[in-house]
Amino acid sequence: MALSQSVEESLKEAEQSLRNALAFAARQERPMVCSTIAEMIGKIESVIHTDEILDKLENRKPGDSGMFDSWFNTDE
Repeated sequence: MALSQSVEESLKEAEQSLRNALAFAARQERPMVCSTIAEMIGKIESVIHTDEILDKLENRKPGDSGMFDSWFNTDE
């Protein structure tokens, strides 16, 4: 089940705000603050991309190698 459009948009807005905060933090905050903000950005990106991958896996037909080639075929 794909992320709803409203959730995906909210995550992208949050990511954009965090990038803005990171730009300011890089000039005047401790490195730990920058590292934590960057980690949050990475986690948001991970949620979005992982959901896309899970959708592709859920929609895969039996026997279909799709764009994953023979990675999922165990009989080769």
